[in-house]
Amino acid sequence: MTIVKVKWNQSKCPTPFACKKCLQICPQAVFRVDCVKTERFKETDPNEPNVYVIIPFYVSECVACNKCVEVCPNGALKIKIKEPTPAPEATAKA
Repeated sequence: MTIVKVKWNQSKCPTPFACKKCLQICPQAVFRVDCVKTERFKETDPNEPNVYVIIPFYVSECVACNKCVEVCPNGALKIKIKEPTPAPEATAKA
């Protein structure tokens, strides 16, 4: 089973809610945006840095098409693919 890891760098993408390009292009809808700063009775500004975060929530659905990496204007996304190591064949002497 191939293992896909998706990493998002917040320092390169401080306002993901304002951009959302990775969310729009992902064919598997792997990402979601969460608000990490809320104030009662006040709307959160999508252009305020570090208020929203990208979470690769459904990473198990990722097909590693790299579209999100290619569309990101800041280079904030990285995808790593780890192929499984084959199990050593058991050799039995008869």
